[in-house]
Amino acid sequence: MHDLTRARYPIADTDSLPALQHASNNPIDPENSMTASRPAGVPWLTPYLTVRDARAATAFYTAAFGFDLRDSVQDDGVVMHVEMTYQGQLIVMFAPEGAFGSTAKTPRSAGAIAPQSFYVYVDDVDAVYARALAAGAKSLSEPQDQFWGDRFAQVEDLDGYRWALARHLS
Repeated sequence: MHDLTRARYPIADTDSLPALQHASNNPIDPENSMTASRPAGVPWLTPYLTVRDARAATAFYTAAFGFDLRDSVQDDGVVMHVEMTYQGQLIVMFAPEGAFGSTAKTPRSAGAIAPQSFYVYVDDVDAVYARALAAGAKSLSEPQDQFWGDRFAQVEDLDGYRWALARHLS
């Protein structure tokens, strides 16, 4: 591992240091590595979406799924970055098309079908599905009990992202 890479990607898990030292043939100093790999309260994986309008996306995710606004960063009145939580956990972050010089487009703007779906467990699939449709989502599949043990429905949001809504059946 080169020093530049090490500075950019510090190692926090000292239990894996021997394997990393062997793999890189470079010594790693645990005293100079970070103490936390991620900020407190942030999951290991959080989708970061591109949206057409950050204010509209925030309103949609709040009304449709019950997400809560955690943080919003503005530049001259334009929302440039949003973080939203669900059940007390960071669940999604997003920025509008063109933010920070990005050329990324939403599935809807690109004229594409989103190749992934975000699977979210909810307390009441039917109610969340109805709220999502009322907020402007497109129905992809109505709520129904599935063979894998979940009640399941799927919607497409304002930007073309697919959201699977589920509740595990006992």
